[in-house]
Order: sequence, then structure tokens, then C-alpha cells
Amino acid sequence: MGNLAALGFAAVAAVVSTAATLDLARDLRRRPRPHLSAYTTGMAMFSLAVWALFSALGWGWHGFTYRVFFLFGAVLNIPFLALGSVFLSVGRRAGHIMTVGLFGFSAMATTLVSVTPFHRALPEGGIPSDIFPSIAEAGFGPRLLAAVAGGMGTLVLVTAALWGAVRFRKSNRRRALANLVIVAGVLAAATGGTILGFLNESSSFSVSLLAAASLIWWGYRLSATRVTGADPISGTVPPSISG
Repeated sequence: MGNLAALGFAAVAAVVSTAATLDLARDLRRRPRPHLSAYTTGMAMFSLAVWALFSALGWGWHGFTYRVFFLFGAVLNIPFLALGSVFLSVGRRAGHIMTVGLFGFSAMATTLVSVTPFHRALPEGGIPSDIFPSIAEAGFGPRLLAAVAGGMGTLVLVTAALWGAVRFRKSNRRRALANLVIVAGVLAAATGGTILGFLNESSSFSVSLLAAASLIWWGYRLSATRVTGADPISGTVPPSISG
């Protein structure tokens, strides 16, 4: 029953995150902007990782599935979404500089996650969190990249969202609320990563991903006010989804 529940929640989370990605892509097509391009890329990565999780919970883990889940869920999605916040909150010059570094980081991360041997065999069920060698064992490897990307990216995103909430608390309460909703989404996914790391509880983890995708999408829609024509707020992003 637990596996069926986890599969069901993962399926809904995958559908919601895909719908959010398409919503962002639609706005990007109507009015291309660097920060929205970065957000769309990051949410697409989130969606790919959740679909990989859904596939694994339903039909078992495979090497390719786990590497997709880890690369897009634990390593790359946060930096790309943080890039959107940099473009929006700091400026295009800083965003372009970060883009150059991020492309180099992405190439390195993709290579490492693709070729690093697994430390142990993939389990038949559940959500594995220790397949790659630990930082103590491997040093510079996929898990170190995930830790750095997750820590720095989440810090940037939460800081930007809270800053936006304070900035717009009087001039645009709708936009301020959107920032707080997105912070809630970040905390929901972070809680799921903690549950996965300590309890390896797949149902709760899947629920946290559904909550994160739903809150982030809601926050984005709140921020994209048609009346004022305001751009989406900074911080409309999920944290790492694989702990």
C-alpha cells in the first residue's frame, strides 16, 4: 500500500510539475526574458526528475533512470533556477556571467554523474540516496556537486524570495504573498529531502514533491499579475528533490 501511495503521489507531482513547465514556457514564448528562460529550464529539469522517480517506483530502478533523477533533481535544477533569480534580482550582467559559469558546471556535472560508478547496487524499490560514493570516500564527485549546488542554490532562492516579500509588502501585496508561497514550496521540498535522507520514506517524499510543485506554480501565477504586467518574482523555484 505504501508503494502504491508513493507511486500515485509521484504521478500527480509529475503531472503538476509538467503543467507548470508548460505554463512557464507559454509565457516565455509570448515574451522572451532571460530570467523566465532560466526558470523554465529549471522547472523542466524538476519535471524530468519527478517522471524518473515515477518510473522507478512503478517499474524499478535502472542505471539510466537513477542518473536522470540525480542529475536533474539533485544537481542541476537548483543552479538554473537560481540563475533566474540572479537575472531578475541582480541584473543581466551578473546573470550573463553566471550563465557562462553554469554551462561549464553543467558539462562537468553531466559527465561526472554519467560516468561515476555506483557505490552499491540499485534497490528494487524505495528511493535510494547513497548509490554514489560518499563525499568522504570519493571527494570530488556527484554527491559533493549536489551538496554545493543544493546549499548555495537554496540560499540564493530563499533569500531572494524573502527579500521580495519585504520589498512588496506595501506596494504589491499579491506579489509579496507570492514570495511567501514560494518559500513554503521550498521548505516543503526541503522537508521531503530530510525525510528521504533519514527515514527513506518514499510516500512522504512524493507528497513533498507534489506540495512543492503546487506551491511554486501557485506562487508563480500570483506573481505574474496580468493587471500590472509585473514580471514573475524572484525565487520561483524548487529546491533539490533528491536530498
